[in-house]
Amino acid sequence: MKPTDSTDIYRDRHYRLWFTLGCYGLLAATVILLTVFIYLPVAWAFTKSLYQFEIGGDSQFVGLGNYREFFNDPTLWPSFGHMLFLTSFAVCVRLSMPLIVAKLIHSVRHEKWRYFYRILFLVPIVVPGVAVQLIWQGLIYADKGLLNEALMALGRGNWTHGWLSNPSTALISCAFVGFPWIGGFEVLIYYAGLSGIPDSVNEAALLEGCVGIRKFFKIDIPMVLSQLKLILMLTIIGGVQGFEGMLILTKGGPGFETTVPGLWMYYNAFSFQRMGYACAIGVLLFVLIFGLTVLNFKYFKSSEEIQAIQ
Repeated sequence: MKPTDSTDIYRDRHYRLWFTLGCYGLLAATVILLTVFIYLPVAWAFTKSLYQFEIGGDSQFVGLGNYREFFNDPTLWPSFGHMLFLTSFAVCVRLSMPLIVAKLIHSVRHEKWRYFYRILFLVPIVVPGVAVQLIWQGLIYADKGLLNEALMALGRGNWTHGWLSNPSTALISCAFVGFPWIGGFEVLIYYAGLSGIPDSVNEAALLEGCVGIRKFFKIDIPMVLSQLKLILMLTIIGGVQGFEGMLILTKGGPGFETTVPGLWMYYNAFSFQRMGYACAIGVLLFVLIFGLTVLNFKYFKSSEEIQAIQ
């Protein structure tokens, strides 16, 4: 039996060796792709932020000149104010409205109807975001759009105006795009968190008389802090670096009333051919997102981390 045992051991080691090499090979391919398409462009942006150049033109080293220009840019800092407003608004609605809907779906008694409502709220995900922006721009906020026509029908014709072309309403109108802000992705994330609450917790709450709204605030929300943390971080990152909606809806106007840093970076890069300054804005946004991410992980504890501490 000894030769057979030795052969089996050899085959087992040989199999584990090739399996390990295969795993490292798959990881190496992923790392190479990340390096080429993520890490190298980021490093390139950091390096080129120290230069002044156009696409296809010669580079001129200016050191921290692009960063010093931040303090003389009359558009950049107001754009951060617009971004702060839009991001704060998005955080408030995405941490509340989808969670309420997910709780309502989870409270439905029959699984068949819960499944139906999950599918119903998931369907809008397949609609491209660009299409949603164009619908709001052309069908709702247009001069003869749904909103103005509804106001006319209600006898409030004096309230009608160009919602996206008026400086006093353009920014808040952009924030209201997507009303009632019940995204299928957020609903499913919250629903999964609510479904993961142990039955023993729900039964204990029932015995203690903790039901309804009281249970929602005392039990459900603390138990889905992990999901809240995820949605919070994704919303902040999307709000800081996003600009597609503003580009489609208003192109940053009227004037610069809806310009956000990402859109200002885009204009500097591809409209003004100031690639170095655009890279510097990109670096600033990277530092901001990184800092917010660190703060989120440090101070916003998930339900698992709270339980571990206790």
